[in-house]
Amino acid sequence: MVLDFQREFEITKAAYSRNDIEQDASVRRDAKKQLLNQMVEELVIIERSKELNITVTDSELEEAVRKIKGDYPESEFEQMLLEYAISYNLWEKRLRTRLLIEKVIAEDLKNNIQIIPDDLSKYYRENIKNGADGKLANEPATEIVIKNLRNLKAEKAYKAWFEELQKKYKIEINNKQWEKILSS
Repeated sequence: MVLDFQREFEITKAAYSRNDIEQDASVRRDAKKQLLNQMVEELVIIERSKELNITVTDSELEEAVRKIKGDYPESEFEQMLLEYAISYNLWEKRLRTRLLIEKVIAEDLKNNIQIIPDDLSKYYRENIKNGADGKLANEPATEIVIKNLRNLKAEKAYKAWFEELQKKYKIEINNKQWEKILSS
């Protein structure tokens, strides 16, 4: 909806220099296109979450909020929200969406990536230095290497995975409204 886009764009503008976003039409236009793509991507993945019956529980959200707030000195978190003119409720809603997207990607993409022994060997050859005695120096735990490999493979597979989802979950954009948004 146009109103949803406008609300999100107000938040997005905080990431840009005020002069750039207010005075440079091409910067504003690019920011709007990027936001639209992000919103479409979120909507597609949210639809996939419904099909997979994946949700974010209140306790998962509370735990994530606790961890994030724990990274800030006392009252700094609230100050940051004020500086960016973001309400706590909106921030929490965006966090829930981000957590949901992460869960869908983990469940539907990352967990389906296979790591074979050759992948491990190649990773060690390319990323781990041999010491003077020929042994691997600072050899990371296999679980960490597997997690890193799975993340790397997931990043490479993401585009194709998302394109398949986009074929399944159609998002229609009202071109008349979009042109009005771009020109404003």
